[in-house]
Amino acid sequence: MREMQNLTTQEAIMQNPTTEQWTKPGNMTTAPSIITDKFKLKMDFNPSFNKKGEKINEDVHHAVEGSYCHYLSKDSKVQNLTFRNGSTIIEYTVRTSDYEPAKAKTAKEEMLKQLSKTYPVEFQVIEDLLKNSEALDPVTFPVFLENLSNATVNLTDEITGSPYIINDIVRILSNVADASYSLDIIIEKDYMENILITAGSLTTDKAKDSWEILNNAKTRNTVEPKGNIRLENTSSSLLNSLEIITSRLVNKSFNIATPNIQLNKTTFTNTFAGDFMSSIEVELWETPGAGRNYITIITFASMDNVLPSRDKSNSSPKIINGKVVLLRPETKITNVSLTFDILNNALRNPKCVFWEFNLFEGFGGWSDKGCMLLFNENETIGCSCNHTTSFSILMSPHNPDHSELVIISFIGVGFSIASLIICLIIEGILWKTIGDNMTSYFRHISIINIAVSLLIANIWFIIVATIPKMKNAPVCTSVTFFIHFFYLALFFWMLASALLLLYRMISVFDGGLSKMSMLAIGFSLGYGAPLIIATITIAVTAPSNEYIRNNVCWLNWKDSKAMLGFVIPALLIVGVNLIILFVVISKMLMRRVSVNAAQTGERHVLMVIVRSLAVLTPFFGLTWGLGYGTMFAPENRWIHIAFAFFNSLQGFFILIFGTLSDKNCINLRANFLGTISDSNDILPPE
Repeated sequence: MREMQNLTTQEAIMQNPTTEQWTKPGNMTTAPSIITDKFKLKMDFNPSFNKKGEKINEDVHHAVEGSYCHYLSKDSKVQNLTFRNGSTIIEYTVRTSDYEPAKAKTAKEEMLKQLSKTYPVEFQVIEDLLKNSEALDPVTFPVFLENLSNATVNLTDEITGSPYIINDIVRILSNVADASYSLDIIIEKDYMENILITAGSLTTDKAKDSWEILNNAKTRNTVEPKGNIRLENTSSSLLNSLEIITSRLVNKSFNIATPNIQLNKTTFTNTFAGDFMSSIEVELWETPGAGRNYITIITFASMDNVLPSRDKSNSSPKIINGKVVLLRPETKITNVSLTFDILNNALRNPKCVFWEFNLFEGFGGWSDKGCMLLFNENETIGCSCNHTTSFSILMSPHNPDHSELVIISFIGVGFSIASLIICLIIEGILWKTIGDNMTSYFRHISIINIAVSLLIANIWFIIVATIPKMKNAPVCTSVTFFIHFFYLALFFWMLASALLLLYRMISVFDGGLSKMSMLAIGFSLGYGAPLIIATITIAVTAPSNEYIRNNVCWLNWKDSKAMLGFVIPALLIVGVNLIILFVVISKMLMRRVSVNAAQTGERHVLMVIVRSLAVLTPFFGLTWGLGYGTMFAPENRWIHIAFAFFNSLQGFFILIFGTLSDKNCINLRANFLGTISDSNDILPPE
């Protein structure tokens, strides 16, 4: 994502739009109106923006025309669209048959709202507030906070829908925190209420998608240093600004309740206990110091929309499964007890955590340092910590009896790898017995490549699962690419076998392609098609950091649907193979005529292919259908176990139905057993 830039203006109208109207010659019918208007993007201008087909040109054109068609008349058309310098100023002309000023204003507002999700549209109200926040003083401070609160309430949809505007609001709050600290401004109750209304509007469910973009941005959104901490992430900056502002609160007892954030400031002596938002209990013991002490508790209804769930260990995926609470005592406290009501009962493995700003080179993350789990019962989690800051709980998503699945997966994949190695050894022994039969030759080529593809994919699975460092993003991306490629190769070599079967049936066992031609087609289909699909998948999704899943070296599903790059080809091949099997079996049943010895051998090879495809095709389809099901029902324990079980049998089934069912293998086994029997016959009697 581009480096975050200042956004600006409630209506982004740099000047009032102009309209022209005239009457058609020869009659008195009102002619179409011409609307001319412009707006601004806070991004560097590039002359290529004016080229048709350029993404920004197409996006703006569709947004302008779509909004005016919706709110004015359906025949509204963009007649002119020009990008020019001055950051980036966009001038446009719309021709419409139904002009109403109020509707035209609504159309422009909706158009800007749509574009602000992707581009830094300049909203003047926000731009003015950002500029004014850089020159605050004790006199202008309270008025500014009221204006900021009003603006965020009036522009809630625009703000929550745009990561760029959210970034600017956070920068404004950062400037407010800096001003309160550097100018020694005491935050009164009404000041704080306006701040909480502003911050709360950024935490709603509507803002969740924007925060995901901000938290996953490759370019760090650098914010000016505050204290000894340099923050390089918008969500961390928001939380840190609120912590600084809270430290400047007036020493009075009061409560503030806004739709999204609740604040309680009170006094206590030695011990304290309180229940907040009916979901968090806080208890403090053995507080040092004499007399009354103030403590501020801020409870966030939906801060989980803002803060990412990454933790210090950066291991398995986690989810914030409790409300976030910020504790700010007047004196140091080393014994804090918190009880959280969990949000999702399906999650497991709770961890008591606090937000540590310095983690991940300034991006921030959750850490359990100084915190421990006390209990997990009756849908509540008890935690104890030896410090105060912003707390919550992390839990693992849909992980019923994780150890059981790990055992099944490792044993199963190991069994599959052993079966595939045996398969390749036997194929190597049988290689000299293949003879001149073209169909048999290509069938063995297909089985060998199917086994090799699955073997390499399984080996990479074991490596990634056992070496934590392999889960680092660059390495994980490369590993995912190769696993994706080799799993696809398995299916495309299955398709090659099915097409060979169909081709030999159509050619009626005579003539046909040369050995080199069949090999060229087989390898082009078996490895060329998977390479193209895997490359397109990574090229489309990797630039936006949506290629792999969080902390799992496999294709992303939630954000980019990159998993479709495997699921669609695999299921299509399963469908095509089943159709081919139906056609071939039907033809073979109708051809019950006498055949010569050569055709008998050919028919046997074809029957081996039919048997292997008839078993392996639905088996692979069922296995990966279950794998796909784990994404739609991740909480279902039995789907996970079934997938792990069937996945472990893939190599074994290839060995049984791909290699051991071959006539040459049967003869070799019979000869081997006969040799052993003869040896036993000539042994001297005991």
